[in-house]
Amino acid sequence: MPRFEYRGRDRSGAETSGVLDAASEAAAIDELFGRGVTPTTLRPAAAGGGGGARGGGAQGMEALRRRFLERAVKIDDLLLFIRQLYALIKAGVPIIRALNGLAENTRNVKLQRAIYEVVERLEGGYSLGDAMAASPDVFPGLLVAMVRVGEDSGRLEESLLRMAANLEQEHKTRMQVKQALRYPKIVLAVIVLAIVVINIYVIPAFTSVFERFDADLPLITRGLIATSNFTAEYWFVMLLSIGAVGVAVRTYIATPDGRIRWDRGKLRIPVIGGILLRALLARFARTLSMALRSGVPVLQALSSVAATTDNAHVSRGIEQMREGIGSGEGLHQVARETGLFTALVLQMLAVGEETGQISDMMDEVAEFYEREVAADLDSISSYIEPVVVGFIGVLVLLLALGIFMPMWQMGQAAL
Repeated sequence: MPRFEYRGRDRSGAETSGVLDAASEAAAIDELFGRGVTPTTLRPAAAGGGGGARGGGAQGMEALRRRFLERAVKIDDLLLFIRQLYALIKAGVPIIRALNGLAENTRNVKLQRAIYEVVERLEGGYSLGDAMAASPDVFPGLLVAMVRVGEDSGRLEESLLRMAANLEQEHKTRMQVKQALRYPKIVLAVIVLAIVVINIYVIPAFTSVFERFDADLPLITRGLIATSNFTAEYWFVMLLSIGAVGVAVRTYIATPDGRIRWDRGKLRIPVIGGILLRALLARFARTLSMALRSGVPVLQALSSVAATTDNAHVSRGIEQMREGIGSGEGLHQVARETGLFTALVLQMLAVGEETGQISDMMDEVAEFYEREVAADLDSISSYIEPVVVGFIGVLVLLLALGIFMPMWQMGQAAL
């Protein structure tokens, strides 16, 4: 029986890897989902012996080349692929011919290779869902689940159209968040640049004047001069320290526990954290509603939603919901136990369970939070401007007390 190497995340969000025996890649993926593991990579296990070692080395070099040279498949690439595939299938174009045409025209090398691999599996007897499932780093689990449901029900076009609409809304929300955060990033960069210029150029110019007059300087002025001297003399040490801290933080974030703590911390940032949480809740509600409407079983839907959520803290909470439902608990109960969801989401889930209309309730939640996020993003500058103005005011006050006041006192003494 073939052996497959896999890497993925378990129910707690921790990374896991190993080798398993399965009749096919599709069977291996089903086995992993049954174990509560969401696979991120899956490939045939390398054969033993010297040739296998050489092959493994070649595969490792190829993997490194792909990692550094190939552009990742972004959400807009996937959205364009799904919409084009939907149009071709609706027009009656055979699936293999449609995929070959899309692969020839796509500009993303990684997506192109994945589409050709899907075509090879289709020619080998795989279904479209199983063929996509073997490339989990390109095709998300939710898309695979939607395609499988569409194939089983004979409504593949409808499944692709719903998935495209979901990705389009998600892409729109992400772009709104990025655009709103662009202003604070620019302001922060300008403030840091201003502090560097003041320490390297402005304060040393005044320091030479103070030394010439041998003035008795106040404490705040001596502190500014000491800070400027340290920056000018040890700037390379400061740069190295910042770089080392950055590498250490990135290394820690790469660990499962570090990623969860980092993502949880982002949701606690004043103002911005609340917006990010509401955007995640809107995405969760919209995606869950779409999956349930399409006929995806609730356990598989939650696994797919968790795998496509770009916040490890929220993803772990959704996996905990899946475990609770698998143990026989209700959706509202397990959602409340995670502590992730607001009172509105919990109330809508309770009503949805009682009436059997969870999808409708989740659509209401998604629309409500999407409107709130859009309104918050439009007014985010009004929240940030007072903080920026206050910081600049403090900076000007320090300069006035530490630099200009001694200059004024020296001028008064000279007169």
